Amino acid sequence: MKLFINGRFLSQKLTGVQRYAAEMVKAIDLLLASEQIPASLRNADWQLLKPADASEVLDLDRIKIRPVGRLHGHAWDQIDLARAAAGGRLISLANSGPVFHRDHIVVIHDAQVFRRPDFFNWRYLTVHRTMGRMLARHASIATVSGFSRKELADVLNLSASRIPIFPNSAEHFAATKPDSGILARLGVQPQKFFLFVGSKTKNKNLSVAIRAIQLLDRPDVPLVIVGGDNSKIFQDNSGEGASGLLLAGRLTDSEIAALYAHALAFVFPSLYEGFGVPPLEAMIFGCPVIASRADAVVETCGDAAEYFSATDAEALKQLMLERLAIGAISDQERRRQQDRLAFYSWKKSAKALLDHLAAPASVASAA
Repeated sequence: MKLFINGRFLSQKLTGVQRYAAEMVKAIDLLLASEQIPASLRNADWQLLKPADASEVLDLDRIKIRPVGRLHGHAWDQIDLARAAAGGRLISLANSGPVFHRDHIVVIHDAQVFRRPDFFNWRYLTVHRTMGRMLARHASIATVSGFSRKELADVLNLSASRIPIFPNSAEHFAATKPDSGILARLGVQPQKFFLFVGSKTKNKNLSVAIRAIQLLDRPDVPLVIVGGDNSKIFQDNSGEGASGLLLAGRLTDSEIAALYAHALAFVFPSLYEGFGVPPLEAMIFGCPVIASRADAVVETCGDAAEYFSATDAEALKQLMLERLAIGAISDQERRRQQDRLAFYSWKKSAKALLDHLAAPASVASAA
């Protein structure tokens, strides 16, 4: 048996989807090395097929990495990858893949292009809506949360029971050593700032967090904003020029880890998510989480976060005031975070994917 993994994510800018793909591949590789896999997959030939322009590198033991083709982007997916993966099972972990491959499972992380077209430009919207519909007809669809499963089943006219869930995790961050020097470099004090981490895109709803910090009117407790901008695809929502903000730009994982560890709270005002990983990253470092009531975010965080309506800056301000009064995280809050983190691991998600691949078609479709 030949099992191929779509490695196009190695040529893309690292965001949550690409991180998911990389961590899932590494977890699959570890399971293969320890032979903790279904018997029917033990003699399979595993290959990660990557474009020639892939810049990211994965250190794998059992999965062979093979560059294929000369094309780039969607053309590589549809032509070079399709040709190289012919005759085997193909796993695509990052939303897209060859639409006519005969034995293909694709992880689609959310239904944003269908539910919130206002977040995207028309070209991106057209390509990804068309691809999603074609993949739904020719491939098996998987996703990362119960919320996304319901959304995708609805917009793609699929049975939810036929969409397996392989969740995200944030445990990759647990091995990150915080670089506390970032506090001095940014000029902030421990427990004297709120934190936002994410791309400055419309679905992340940064404007509500900006409005809340302005309403709070505490210049000594700024909102530190970490992340890049991708306004070529998304509608820009950057907030430059507003008061009470500290725009940190792109930082290393070690710097972000230190900010999580020392922030008064992590603010996650997202309008729409397929899962919601950053709150889990914050919980790893014992950072209190203040999050929107977006369905997938509540599913992910459970009782380990405080919630507000994503459009209500006043409600967010009140929760910020409460956090200022409470101060550092309590033992009870920390226990709730740890209980929530225990729900998710890359190993469990990778094992669920392998079990799905090994199951008879009729059983896998009901997973």
